[in-house]
Amino acid sequence: MSEATDRPVDGDAWADACAEDLAGEKARRRAQYGPQPGSAAEELRKLVDAVADKVSSLQSPLLGAAAQGAVQQAIRQAKSAVEPVIERNPQVFDHLAAAGNELLAAYRSAVEGQESRWTRTAADPTKPASTEKAADDPSDPRDEGRGEGPAGTERIDLD
Repeated sequence: MSEATDRPVDGDAWADACAEDLAGEKARRRAQYGPQPGSAAEELRKLVDAVADKVSSLQSPLLGAAAQGAVQQAIRQAKSAVEPVIERNPQVFDHLAAAGNELLAAYRSAVEGQESRWTRTAADPTKPASTEKAADDPSDPRDEGRGEGPAGTERIDLD
């Protein structure tokens, strides 16, 4: 009998080793970068709490006690409106965050594509200049064949 058959099989050794490696990597990253951000719902809750704390800590002499009380009441109402939505539908915020990332990626792709077209046509010296005039070219067709003269003069249209 070989050694491999003498040992009892207690699961997939490869999966166990991968799980240990993954746990070790997660622990290393937590130590290096701090805890991972939570779900989008948890992050929204933290944001609402932070904004509420910041607004409530602002003491402005311009605002009277009644105005500060009204601000505090508005903050409490906003938190009470947001909390049930977060509790009932936490996965919605994850989907909204993912959709926002997709929209940002699409926008970035469109902008980079347009920028590359602008810079390619404006700064590419290897591309021969077109002899055709563009439809939005403001030059006067009467200037064809007339460049600067020998004395460095050029035609000026006064129409």
